[in-house]
Amino acid sequence: MDQAVSKGDEHPIIDGSQAEAGAQGILLLLMPCSKYPKLFPLSCPPLRDSPPRPKHMTVAFLKTHKTAGTTVQNILFRFAERHNLTVALPHPSCEHQFCYPRNFSAHFVHPATRPPHVLASHLRFDREELERLMPPDTVYVTILREPAAMFESLFSYYNQYCPAFRRVPNASLEAFLRAPEAYYRAGEHFAMFAHNTLAYDLGGDNERSPHEDAAYLAGLIRQVEEVFSLVMIAEYFDESLVLLRRLLAWDLDDVLYAKLNARAASSRLASIPMALARAARAWNALDAGLYDHFNATFWRRVARAGRACVEREARELREARERLLRRCFGDEPVLRPAAQIRTKQLQPWQPSRKVDIMGYDLPSGHAGPATEACLKLAMPEVQYSNYLLRKQKRRGGVRPRPEPVLDNPPPRPIRALPRGPQGH
Repeated sequence: MDQAVSKGDEHPIIDGSQAEAGAQGILLLLMPCSKYPKLFPLSCPPLRDSPPRPKHMTVAFLKTHKTAGTTVQNILFRFAERHNLTVALPHPSCEHQFCYPRNFSAHFVHPATRPPHVLASHLRFDREELERLMPPDTVYVTILREPAAMFESLFSYYNQYCPAFRRVPNASLEAFLRAPEAYYRAGEHFAMFAHNTLAYDLGGDNERSPHEDAAYLAGLIRQVEEVFSLVMIAEYFDESLVLLRRLLAWDLDDVLYAKLNARAASSRLASIPMALARAARAWNALDAGLYDHFNATFWRRVARAGRACVEREARELREARERLLRRCFGDEPVLRPAAQIRTKQLQPWQPSRKVDIMGYDLPSGHAGPATEACLKLAMPEVQYSNYLLRKQKRRGGVRPRPEPVLDNPPPRPIRALPRGPQGH
């Protein structure tokens, strides 16, 4: 399972008494935040009625790894374009991530994209630096994914780049989880992809164990609750978008999406055996603790929103999304391997020959404003980031000039690694 996105009745809602902690645990959470009250009606008003507040225009999205974050990023990019908002984009030395895995710094943001309204590219969270960059009324959101499914995706996607994964014979996830200490080296380049990646992305110490230091996990949870107004959950993606739409007072059309950065079925496990899921959660115990906390509080938050209302809006969102995909990509829109995508702007980046990342393609003969909107709907992160940077440079009247060189530049990001025998 990769970049899991809810698919209607394939993900039935269950109540808290039925939710099993562990690999079965799921969900989304609207975090408490006194600065941004959540206005949830007691009844379900017609969905197409505009919310009683102006749309909120300043959003910072912490894009965590392998959690459907690229799809959320695309939603935010398109919203920013429609409303002529400035999107914070990385300095060229950082490629398309804010010099990840270094702690985020405002210096990593391209000068032509400051001051921003929206931020949505990968970074390692640093509250002080983000508050330096973003306006005071910024709403902070992020997304989590069940740790066993997330770890399977990380292991597959970064297998050729993370040394801990490369050491494993036959690229076997089972072999790694049987004895992770035999392969893992703390502090190694890209080691954070092999141990508690969620905690690392959130700015935490991914080497801490909640079994040995429960207070550390509790403190990390408090920090997340203090900053983030909404924590979305990949397994309930549509329900998450309903809460995002309500939080920001956006319209339904503002959160329609095409699934991005998804692996082909041949590149992922159809299901994760429970023994493997338990081992993945044990190795990533800090991530599991974060996820389980949000899972445990989910039902109280959904009750505040009105469970029937959220489910009804999620169904309407799915129906509207299907209509949009058919208009853009034909009567039977399907994800295609990159080699079958003729439109260059829609060809997703491939991490290695062993992993196939799928995408959409435009039907031949289409042109015009509608086609442009469809192109953006399915545009991968790299192409969209490049496009927005060019557009914002033109809008700001920035003349071409050599980019300044950062002091102490970070290791080259994964997308800039040279192609080798196992390259893409």
